[in-house]
Amino acid sequence: MFKRIAGIYIAAGIFLTFAVGAAQKRPVQTPQEKQLLDSFKGPELFKAYCATCHGKDAKGGGPMAASLRIAPPDLTRIALRNGGSFPFLQVQKIISGEQQPPSTHGTREMPVWGPIFSEVSWDQDLGRVRIYSLAMYLEAIQVK
Repeated sequence: MFKRIAGIYIAAGIFLTFAVGAAQKRPVQTPQEKQLLDSFKGPELFKAYCATCHGKDAKGGGPMAASLRIAPPDLTRIALRNGGSFPFLQVQKIISGEQQPPSTHGTREMPVWGPIFSEVSWDQDLGRVRIYSLAMYLEAIQVK
């Protein structure tokens, strides 16, 4: 009886060793997979779609800011402009084009946003995930 129980424990130990080892060995990501995964990260989305106007620091001083009719707002102060509370749902609606942005932002047909934040025909949730991630990033960079 003891040998049988010991054998079970040894087999379980061997199985766990291989299972943990297999879980730790992840396949190398292809450039396309990395690009897709990065396209869901808030900081990466901001850098690709917002920093041109709002600046890398989100304070409004991007390289295109000087050529705009109205200066881009400081996105690190959204909460301060809303009584100390970050309007998470409103920000998501502005990004998605469901709500008219503040007059300082321009129209919701801004070409820079493109289809990356809208519904994608083969998976309608991808745009929503990107919008949520970008809003989470903006909330995280608010000044206190």
